[in-house]
Amino acid sequence: MNIIKTDIADVLLFEPKVFSDDRGFFFESFNRKLFEDVTGVTGEFVQDNHSKSKKNVLRGLHLQQEPFAQGKLVRCVQGSVFDVAVDLRPGSASFGQWVGSELTAENKHQLWIPKGFAHGFYVLSDSAEVIYKCVGYYAPQSELSLRWDDKDVDIAWPIPAAQVPLLSAKDANALGLKDIIKNQLIK
Repeated sequence: MNIIKTDIADVLLFEPKVFSDDRGFFFESFNRKLFEDVTGVTGEFVQDNHSKSKKNVLRGLHLQQEPFAQGKLVRCVQGSVFDVAVDLRPGSASFGQWVGSELTAENKHQLWIPKGFAHGFYVLSDSAEVIYKCVGYYAPQSELSLRWDDKDVDIAWPIPAAQVPLLSAKDANALGLKDIIKNQLIK
């Protein structure tokens, strides 16, 4: 497996070695020892999530805070998405910065998003299925949503100029970074 560092040191892109022939393909999608060696994260994954979304859906940006923070290992198993992580770790040198990567069923890349990052994705294909392994259980009382189009974060989403993404009500009403800071919502 090839490990690719992103512009934010703790967010990593995992590129598997894929063995293909006329029958199909095989690849190792997860290896606990390699994952622990590369990330330093030694906890068990406790929850797997699977979502299906249609074209132009934007999910996120979601974060769970301590004591229920979640790290996520994300991959797209059908279609393609632009996957984003925003650093919301107080005191981090990259606080408020983002990284994004195209995850597709074809490239089989996985993005490791550590605890303390908001996560979201935008669907590029007609539909997409995204699977992610989580360190930590879902706890709605600790959830925080960051606005997908916050100008202070300025994510370069690959959304066509005339297009407005399809959002959930929660995501449409998410807070901007300045409001999150002002209201001391991140810990």
